[in-house]
Amino acid sequence: MSISDLFDSGFRKRNEDHFAAIVRVAMSDGIITDGERAFLDRLARNLDISDSDYKQILKDYKTHPINPPTSYDRRLERLYDLARMVWVDHMETEDQVIMLEKLCVGLGFRADNAKYVTDKALSLVHEGVDIDTFMDEIKTMNR
Repeated sequence: MSISDLFDSGFRKRNEDHFAAIVRVAMSDGIITDGERAFLDRLARNLDISDSDYKQILKDYKTHPINPPTSYDRRLERLYDLARMVWVDHMETEDQVIMLEKLCVGLGFRADNAKYVTDKALSLVHEGVDIDTFMDEIKTMNR
């Protein structure tokens, strides 16, 4: 049983919309690089996006609404999940780091602060901190 089987269709729809928003960020420069594609493939698996939905979202990502988290804590939770996905294979590529910087902006972090937030998020994930420590550390650096 997959994780999405435990939740309703609303949960799946949110995952699809979240994935489509990330595809939109990846497509912001008009192309999806090999590194971005690898990240999207892994993200789709983690969000339990089916192959057919994956292909449809890539083809028509603009039809999905962008639903960024409204609270700062929710943004931090998403950032934590995304940073862990980048580091899941203990190998981050330059493309993945650039993609995470773009996602930071998409999550509502200031563009002029995105690189710093990304570097800190990846550093914390490398250290293996839990979500609470991660959130506390990021909150502390943004004061």
